[in-house]
Amino acid sequence: MNREAAAFQWPVRVYWEDTDAGGIVFYANYLKFFERARTEWLRQLGLGQQALREQTGGMFVVSDCHLRYRQSARLDDLLLVTAAPVEIGKASLTIAQRALLQPPQAGEEPTLLCDGSIRIGWVDAATLRPQRIPAAVLQVLQAAHPAPSPTT
Repeated sequence: MNREAAAFQWPVRVYWEDTDAGGIVFYANYLKFFERARTEWLRQLGLGQQALREQTGGMFVVSDCHLRYRQSARLDDLLLVTAAPVEIGKASLTIAQRALLQPPQAGEEPTLLCDGSIRIGWVDAATLRPQRIPAAVLQVLQAAHPAPSPTT
């Protein structure tokens, strides 16, 4: 399965509040954009985060992130933010994420602005101690994003 083709996509418009004094997107806001895309990806799978917490007593939290900034986004830009799991473990997920600038002309390729790897782990909501992802949740994630087949 081509992970890039299977990436969830979420549109984000850049507003005044997203920019710094130089008129470009403040670097930390890419983490917010990535969070929104991950949340909407889970929601699209039927895994709303508030419902998960209420039904299971657990929740996902970010445990690690690595970002690479390539170009700047600016006020009013339309971005496409992606989320694609690259590893689904028993207690955590690693998700590849990208922020792309939508091209002004149809048919043109989007411009990569920022990409990264975000690891989210499952914890007990009350104690914040790591736990295994509930079997029903893991089943939904694995069904939506099967492991890549080994090359021979």
